[in-house]
Amino acid sequence: MGAARVLQDPEQGQLPLPPALPSAAAQLLGQAHRGLAEATGSPDAAWRYATAHLAALRAAAAVLAARTRPEAGRHRPRSAWVLISEVAPELGEWAAFFAAGAAKRAAAEAGISHAVTEREADDLVRDVRTFLGVVETTISRPAPAPAPVRLRSMDGGRRRPSAS
Repeated sequence: MGAARVLQDPEQGQLPLPPALPSAAAQLLGQAHRGLAEATGSPDAAWRYATAHLAALRAAAAVLAARTRPEAGRHRPRSAWVLISEVAPELGEWAAFFAAGAAKRAAAEAGISHAVTEREADDLVRDVRTFLGVVETTISRPAPAPAPVRLRSMDGGRRRPSAS
């Protein structure tokens, strides 16, 4: 094993470590990886599809666990895919993709044999593998700051002369 080198920032000495991943997020990522491994090894296309889709859902839950805090009070339940689009807009296309496959997953879980083809199951397993990598990268760095709001002046940008 080779020696590790510490990267240095000339102004601060060392680069800061990324914030620790909340334990709930780490557990959900672990569950997502185990689910993907189970899906990969399944000979049944419907089971493979459903298990891979659930692995993606657990990865989405990891993002939510890393970027949100529970709110007090009762709220109407919302889809994790809707919440992901709000909390991590950079994952919005992924959220739309997996939300579109939810009905197919439900049909596969219900045992409808023709609900999923071998090709669809294999494609989803590959897509979930990619999504997991994107999620790990996304939650390993701080959430992006919202874009600054630009205010328009009421005088059309003209400066008023000073009273001095």
